[in-house]
This record gives sequence, structure tokens and C-alpha cells, in this order.
Amino acid sequence: MKNKPHEPPTLLLVEDSEDDYTAVARAFKKIELSNPLVWCQSGQDALDYLRGEGRHAGGQKNPLPGLILLDLNMPGIDGHEVLRAIKEDDDLRQIPVIILTTSGNEHDVTQSFQSGANSYVQKPVSFEELVASLKGLKEYWLDLSLLPKAHA
Repeated sequence: MKNKPHEPPTLLLVEDSEDDYTAVARAFKKIELSNPLVWCQSGQDALDYLRGEGRHAGGQKNPLPGLILLDLNMPGIDGHEVLRAIKEDDDLRQIPVIILTTSGNEHDVTQSFQSGANSYVQKPVSFEELVASLKGLKEYWLDLSLLPKAHA
């Protein structure tokens, strides 16, 4: 059994749908996930958060997340572009990225893994299925796996 860190890692949810964000936040609460959850509503917002730019610039730098949950289908900079940018950045590439999207398209799955995704999860339709999926993610990524230490 691994030692638990004192501070649970921050989770970054990159999701343009407020309804989907709300469902994920509710599901996390239901499975008693205590990790801080940061919500970025666009690809550009996520990159700005990770780099400390745009509305996230100045002052104290945001804590880097221990895990990123990334939607693919977003206007502007989509999830594929965000994933490539993260995995090409020496300061960010070690952060595990889980694709959490409605798309079950084989091309999206293949492209995501080729770009460096650590996992690919198709969003379930029902809230109960979402809770079960996120519980599985929590058990694997936050309870079992060792994550790299985030540096601000």
C-alpha cells in the first residue's frame, strides 16, 4: 500500500459544457472525492491555466494538476490540440491526461493515444453510469497509481 500524500492532487477538468461539468462535479461529490477540482471551459482557458497566462496570469502561479480530464469536442482549440500542446511541453508532459468525451469514434481514440493520452473514457449517458466510471477512474488513478509530484 502506498503512502498517501498530505495534499490530494488538483484535478483539471477541461469541459465546455456546463451541464457536463455539473454532472462530473456531482459524481465526484457522490464518490467522496476530496481533490480540488479546477474547471476550464475551453482549450485556450486550459492552456492559459497550465501556463499561468491570460486570465490566470500574475500573482501566485496556479498549482499544476496531478491529473487532467479532457473533453475533445470543444470550439476553438479542441481537446486534440490541447493534448498535443501538453505532451510537447517539458513542464507539462508528465501530467496524466484522461480523455473524457462523448466520442466513441475510433479515429478519435487512435489519435488521442498517438498524441500521448494516458486513457480514453467515453462519457456514459446516465448519471449512475457516470458515477461508476468516475469511481473506477478514482480508484485506479488516485488510489492505486503513483502520480508525479506537481510543481507550481
